[in-house]
Amino acid sequence: MSKVLKEQIDNMEMLCQDVFKMTIKSEYVAANALPGQFVNVKCGGIDALLRRPISICDVDKAKNTFDIVFQIKGNGTEKLCHKCAGDVDIMAPLGNPFLIDDKYKNICVVGGGIGTFPLLYLLKSSKAENKTALLGFRTKAAVVLENQFRAAAQNVEIATDDGTYGSKAFVTDLLEQRILELSKLGQKLDLIYTCGPTPMMRKVAAIAEKNNIACQVSMEQRMGCGIGACLVCACKTKQGEDEWGFSHVCKDGPVFWSTDVCWE
Repeated sequence: MSKVLKEQIDNMEMLCQDVFKMTIKSEYVAANALPGQFVNVKCGGIDALLRRPISICDVDKAKNTFDIVFQIKGNGTEKLCHKCAGDVDIMAPLGNPFLIDDKYKNICVVGGGIGTFPLLYLLKSSKAENKTALLGFRTKAAVVLENQFRAAAQNVEIATDDGTYGSKAFVTDLLEQRILELSKLGQKLDLIYTCGPTPMMRKVAAIAEKNNIACQVSMEQRMGCGIGACLVCACKTKQGEDEWGFSHVCKDGPVFWSTDVCWE
């Protein structure tokens, strides 16, 4: 159950240009947040009245803290990055989480840019025997949280658009390569999780379907209320054999099965 809370900021850290990690002290969120869920944050100021939805990146249950990582994209997040202490008004935890089940032994997360952040808590929470993280960034300077991902997964590969770090490739190329490598060993991924730009997730969904691998996607949309009362975050989804409708990313998602999303 989500609550409106006023919690204390524990720390603020700049990870790279325009990308910040805020650590928030919250016994309630630390105890109840699941991978894939998000918080709706009040940033402050008359030009940022609507709360901003930000995915939960990590949770430290022992310290009763959780992390959100965000990129400055407008007035709201610009104001938020200057909050280094004091309290912060949040609504949390919100949304449907990723499915974590012990039957999935071999999992892979595919993240692009700021879409990589919610996948870290997922990897740390999963008890899968084999965990792979494929992460895509524009350039070396934008690569963040690499050490944390390497601690959470056995296999971590990074792609950059300009080739300044890792492979010069699309992260979806790494996914196809990983599936081929496992196939040669007589193995197969059980479940793919992805979050990032829509074209990337559309390609991941297509690769998963082609190889008969289950796939969950975390959709990113602009949100108004964050609780399903408005239609700002409408997402076209399949609702029957040949039918479709609109789902709320905030309430029905942000996590969907890739085969339930209308990608056209």
